[in-house]
Amino acid sequence: MSQVYITSNILTFHRLPSSDLFGEILPMTQLYQHILAMAFAVKEINEKPQILPNVTLGFHIYNSHFSARWTYQASMELLSRRGRFIPNYKCGVKNIPTAVIGGPNSGLCLHMATILCIYKMPQLVFGSSPMLNINMQAVFMHQMFPDQAQQYEGILRLLQHFNWIWIGVICQDDDSSERFVHNVLPMFEQKGICFDFVKRFTKLNVFRGITAMMAAGLEIINVIVRSTANVVIVHGEIHTIMEMRVYFKMQGTQDMPRQSLGKVWIMTAQMDFTSYPFQSCWDIGFLHGALSFAIYSEDILGFQKFIQRRRPASEKEDGFIRVFWEEAFNCSFHKQSLDKRHKESCTGEERVDTLPASVFEKSMTAHSYSIYNALYAVAHALHSMHSSKFKHGTMEDGIRSGYVDQQPWQLHEFLRRVSFNNSAGKEVSFDKNGELKTEFDIINWVTFPNESFLRVKVGMMDPLAPLEKGLTIKVNAIVWPSRFNQVQPLSVCNENCLLGYSRMEKEGEPFCCYGCLPCPEGRISNQKDMDDCFQCPEDQYPNNGQYECIVKAITFLSYGEPLGVSLAVFALLLSSVTAWVLWIFIKHQETPIVKANNRNLTHTLLISLLLSFLCPLLFIGQPEKFTCLFRQTAFGMIFSVAVSSILAKTTTVVVAFMANKPGSRIRKLVGKRLATSIVLSCSLIQATICSVWLTTSPPFPVLDMHSMTEEIVLECNEGSTIMFYCVLGFMGVLATVSFTVAFLARNLPDSFNEAKFITFSMLVFCSVWLSFVPTYLSTKGKYMVAVEIFSILSSSFGLLGCIFSPKCYVILMRPELNNKGQLIRRND
Repeated sequence: MSQVYITSNILTFHRLPSSDLFGEILPMTQLYQHILAMAFAVKEINEKPQILPNVTLGFHIYNSHFSARWTYQASMELLSRRGRFIPNYKCGVKNIPTAVIGGPNSGLCLHMATILCIYKMPQLVFGSSPMLNINMQAVFMHQMFPDQAQQYEGILRLLQHFNWIWIGVICQDDDSSERFVHNVLPMFEQKGICFDFVKRFTKLNVFRGITAMMAAGLEIINVIVRSTANVVIVHGEIHTIMEMRVYFKMQGTQDMPRQSLGKVWIMTAQMDFTSYPFQSCWDIGFLHGALSFAIYSEDILGFQKFIQRRRPASEKEDGFIRVFWEEAFNCSFHKQSLDKRHKESCTGEERVDTLPASVFEKSMTAHSYSIYNALYAVAHALHSMHSSKFKHGTMEDGIRSGYVDQQPWQLHEFLRRVSFNNSAGKEVSFDKNGELKTEFDIINWVTFPNESFLRVKVGMMDPLAPLEKGLTIKVNAIVWPSRFNQVQPLSVCNENCLLGYSRMEKEGEPFCCYGCLPCPEGRISNQKDMDDCFQCPEDQYPNNGQYECIVKAITFLSYGEPLGVSLAVFALLLSSVTAWVLWIFIKHQETPIVKANNRNLTHTLLISLLLSFLCPLLFIGQPEKFTCLFRQTAFGMIFSVAVSSILAKTTTVVVAFMANKPGSRIRKLVGKRLATSIVLSCSLIQATICSVWLTTSPPFPVLDMHSMTEEIVLECNEGSTIMFYCVLGFMGVLATVSFTVAFLARNLPDSFNEAKFITFSMLVFCSVWLSFVPTYLSTKGKYMVAVEIFSILSSSFGLLGCIFSPKCYVILMRPELNNKGQLIRRND
């Protein structure tokens, strides 16, 4: 174990090495709990008759001083005769070590394995797992630490849980951190994590190269302060925190705002709270709100009482307790050694439970818990090995010979298979690679002004659980760094793109740093930080903010809206007027003005105009199969009859005047037969077009989801657009011919023809329908129907007003003009 840090001075060879080899002795009081955990476990095992009966388990402790050379020396001392350092010479040694428990640094464990693996000595590592030679060293190494890949997976899940995608990384300058940077961080990047910085702390060596080390540390502090990342992963080992305290103490002397260091530190399970003696009064506020991973641990019953009963006077074989006592209570057992540092004498009755956690923790830490389980693993493996040998061993003086003849290498098989429940009820076992099978605790560090702290379990990461259940965390129980005012920190390169925006990459920046673009028209983004906007389903449309889809309302020109009601009222009103005009003409059908213009054609025209005014009622209301099928064809037929009637009236007048010339052969054409043939032939052509239309591609109701942005238009699909425009085209031909004939006949005597009125009415009719085509094509939805209805009503009203209003005026207001004498006089 590493309990005391001994500084080493640089050898200059200007004096004898014995005076320069060792510097100051710096005991670390926090790590003394590791010794107590081992002593407590051995005490419990020896008091349990069901484990190793009639055998007393003992132990030796060697201090590695966090140094490779001390670790090598301690490893070789295990192989030497006690009291004489002669490696590989063990004659006369009765208490041969059965297993070695080592830690907590990966480097020290590797140094230990270099020596002990040669002798196939079972080794249990309670700290960081070293990088071993799989074919040789790993066989003899049993790690009280899970596979580190599981811890890194837990860190990744934690980052994803809080959506921390913009982070910093600081790590030790060693092989373990090098593997972390090159193997693990790329995996984080693949999962959407970006790094603002990755910095390595210079390995701290007190009193050696202190100036360069402080300069490098200050540079790292400056990077952390300037960083916009609020989360920093610290990949280190058990001594990392005491090194961080040196740098943060140095930062306190700089002109930098202290709250700028209020980062959320995510620390690995290999780390623990340690400090040099001179750091006892240093501020530890930078740890407030930190999150760390730790090997799953439970409180061991009786451990705290065991700690409180320890006294220097009663523990004569404990070579560390006096050093711990003097440092923890700032006193000395030797009056002659009292100085400025130790102002009081130690009584030996000081109470351990009064020490702050920054000096010594009373609750068993994760590393101490691993040592405790390691002792039990060895004990259970020994018990299993002895039980196995009992079947083949013999009894000598009541003791099985197997206990004496055991060899350390024989224990490996039983260690790999060991499985037991410790005193806290937790199962302890190893996987096929000799690594501990367990979960990780997630610890929240809460510091106090008296330089004490509290570790609070706020979650757990189970590597064997399903992905969605692997990480459990109590967010409400977490205490965040003070500068966040107990609000969950964000750690992103820039603000999230809001709803209605999509991400835009910035050239030369990490993928976590991006700009935001508003979604183009017709597309939405309903989540933050979407890579691209997307279109709504056909039956939905984007809202104004373009962050959600709204269901489109189904709409059509109905009687329940002002536009539909207005058009229906106008249609009924005009049809009533037409019916009234028809009644007038029927009532006065024997009068000269009615007779003069072909009563049958007049009645046919008025009836067709009456039907044309009623035709828009087929266009208003919910489109159904029947209305879609007949509304356009009915409109086409009715208007064809009306326009053909006008053409017949005009043609009849022209033929009548031409027949009055002497010797004219056209006289035979004058009469009802010409007018009837014109109306029937034109109507028959239009009827043929409509029949072909209804037979080949009839209109049908359809939902138009694209014409209107916010509405689904229930309308009639014309089926064949060509046939629709053929119907309109034929009416256009009839109207053009009628207009032309009427225009040529405009100078005939007014008493006998209505060519001038027909010319003007056809001019209105043609103007309406010429403007209808572009207007109809430029409107959408139900307004297309309204445009067609308006065209029908206005063109029909133009025919009705221009042709029949002068005659109605004479019939009703000037009856004296409605006689044959007047007509003859005017003709003369």
